[in-house]
Amino acid sequence: MKLDFHSHILPALDDGATCIEDSLMLAKALKDWGFERVTCTPHITDLHRNTPETIGAAFMLLKEEIEKHEIGLDIRMSAEYRLVPQTWPEVLEKNWLMPIEDKFILMELPITKPEQMGDIKPLEEFKRIISMGLTPILPHPERYFYLSRKELMSYAEAGVKIQCNYGSLAGLYGEAVEQNVRSIIDEGIVSFYGTDLHNAHYVKVLTEWFAKGNEIAEY
Repeated sequence: MKLDFHSHILPALDDGATCIEDSLMLAKALKDWGFERVTCTPHITDLHRNTPETIGAAFMLLKEEIEKHEIGLDIRMSAEYRLVPQTWPEVLEKNWLMPIEDKFILMELPITKPEQMGDIKPLEEFKRIISMGLTPILPHPERYFYLSRKELMSYAEAGVKIQCNYGSLAGLYGEAVEQNVRSIIDEGIVSFYGTDLHNAHYVKVLTEWFAKGNEIAEY
């Protein structure tokens, strides 16, 4: 099945879709590319203090509008949880985990500043999630230039699933990220790919990339 476990298409929750019109444009693009089921994963970070309630309200709105406009895209609800002290402990304390496909938790690191994690140690948190009977997914490691290959391999060996972005392969984030993602793929540790879809620019780049014959991975 053609699944996307990583998208920011819910309206006005984070740095993705800003309104319901944006959301519908993104949903239509996903359908046009061939995705059958998409999990909506708004950030829960220090800048985007989302909760299951705020996510749920936006999700129901988008779900109703997708049905109304007959887009034909199956959407599900979860979040992208950033490992920062402002939100991650609260997520655990209040049981805000919303598993993707009933088993996966999307756990991101800060993109450029690892010091934002404070005392949080990613490997310990991944193991915590595994001990709960769930499986962590680390999104877009190709964008974490501070993350050593040794660290990344240790995460994969511990049972973390690695998810790279289609946009990285398409050059969306620049040449260095594109080179890095291909190197990670060569390691044989990538389990999933995601759109990490945010806005119209992502749609333009990915539409061109898929048009070249690049295909959606099936799971």
